Amino acid sequence: MKIDRRKVLGLLGLSGAAAGEAVAAPINYYKGPVAFEHGVASGDPGATYAIFWTRVTPKEPTTGDIDLDLEVAADPDFKTLVTASSGLRARASRDWTVKHDLDGVGLKPGTDYWYRFKANGVTSPVGRTRTLPTGAIKDVVLAVASCSLYPNGYFNAYDAIAKLDRVDAVVHLGDYIYEYGGGPKDYGMNSPVSASRMPEPVHEIVTLADYRARHAQYKRDPALQAAHARAPWIVVWDDHETANDSWIGGAENHDPKTEGDWAARKAAALKAYYEWMPIRDPGAKALPEAAWRGFQFGDVASLLMVETRLSARTHQLDYDVDMPVVDGKPDVAAFTAKWKDAAGRMMGADQERWLADQVGASAKAGTAWQVLGNQVVMARVAPPDLKKTMGAEAYDAMLAKLPEYARKRVAQSVSMAAYDIPSNLDAWDGYPADRQRVYDILTAAKARPIVLAGDSHMFWANELWDDAGKIRVAAEFGATSVTSPGYGDVLPGVPLGEAFAQRNREVKYAHPSAKGYLLLTLEHGKATGELIAVSTIFEPAYQTSVLKRFVVTPASGGGVEALKEA
Repeated sequence: MKIDRRKVLGLLGLSGAAAGEAVAAPINYYKGPVAFEHGVASGDPGATYAIFWTRVTPKEPTTGDIDLDLEVAADPDFKTLVTASSGLRARASRDWTVKHDLDGVGLKPGTDYWYRFKANGVTSPVGRTRTLPTGAIKDVVLAVASCSLYPNGYFNAYDAIAKLDRVDAVVHLGDYIYEYGGGPKDYGMNSPVSASRMPEPVHEIVTLADYRARHAQYKRDPALQAAHARAPWIVVWDDHETANDSWIGGAENHDPKTEGDWAARKAAALKAYYEWMPIRDPGAKALPEAAWRGFQFGDVASLLMVETRLSARTHQLDYDVDMPVVDGKPDVAAFTAKWKDAAGRMMGADQERWLADQVGASAKAGTAWQVLGNQVVMARVAPPDLKKTMGAEAYDAMLAKLPEYARKRVAQSVSMAAYDIPSNLDAWDGYPADRQRVYDILTAAKARPIVLAGDSHMFWANELWDDAGKIRVAAEFGATSVTSPGYGDVLPGVPLGEAFAQRNREVKYAHPSAKGYLLLTLEHGKATGELIAVSTIFEPAYQTSVLKRFVVTPASGGGVEALKEA
């Protein structure tokens, strides 16, 4: 499907200028009382720059903009002021959010800075950011998070990230917000804390006002505010920032008959996202969907954030639609022909060229690691055979306890475990030809890749092999959800992780129910992934624990050695 750039930019209100910067009329400033109800944030850092974000809330009805200043200091008490930017505007047309792209004002590489905003006599909370290092460095520490469903639980993983002694950047892999409403049958509303965390607005979000309100609710959460204030964030969306299982031409959770034009909804969602997130706005010649970009952490890591939802993804396959049944048996051969069709795309040609250039340059420069900030699981993951893992008697007893809908789905999954087909068609597994194109890019460059993944609401430690099964291309660490329910929540006590690992060569570890985040420490010669769980999401008080710790080392001539538990 061809994207009409002019139409999309027009819907976003971005045409003709960088986002939010066009000045067409005399400025109407609001001078009344204000508050900083949504905290502060920084993001998209470089060696001498970063994006600084806040939202100023007018406490009286107004259509005016709000004048504000930004101060950046070398210490948390602001005794040593590094720079100050005055005359910034929180525009009514951008929901009174402001992002300031600060560069060339004395910021030094690999340095911590503290910042705050001031507007109409009110001072914001203080945030801490860090510029990217240059040259030879020892290590890089990244906190990796995804999937925060507000009504399903407290954001304790964000609070834990905020309390880390060391974190150079927070990498968020998507599903930062969810679009669902607050009805009794809506996703997450069966949580024991949902009544006190009712989504705003209470209906499914569709319009620009809806998406803005949902972002605003999330950023009022104190744990999320603390995590944003702790370190710069590097973010990318997945599907729920627009609608479930989104692709270039629509989404599973979008009905044009009742919810209007998909392009309009997508544009509204992206406009709100760019307003409310500390991400650099698209340039005048760039489509808003083209969110791929790179970050260089000295000679240790190139972090390459990819976009696999809105810019090129073709419609995913569906077993109910694309797996014909012949004589009572699934026609796996017919499905496989569709599944392996090279026309199925996750990334377009422009992004692939960008990725090849970035990976090649990073590997050629001798950077220790090439890290892909990617939304969905890349490993080959066939359906687990729970009956084999549990034994027939325990499996039958488990099935008997399930409600009918769940019993049917589990039995179907077990029956499909006999075939080499994906358990999740919405992941890279649903697009094997495109995945191999990425692997070809990585192997051609002799890269030393680590893939980060979110979306699945599970922890993963995987080894990624090429289609021939001969080259271990990369290691993959999957971050579980902050709060969103996973398979383990639906099937408590069932050894799903063990079953996934038994069934799949590439899966070395999987945990289907823990909530938390991934802490990734990158060094010359090794990378350590710590799968950190919070003890509960149903109480504000919690503890953290390291479920597993895996170490990966680079292989001679590119690729990686086998994952080792540490």
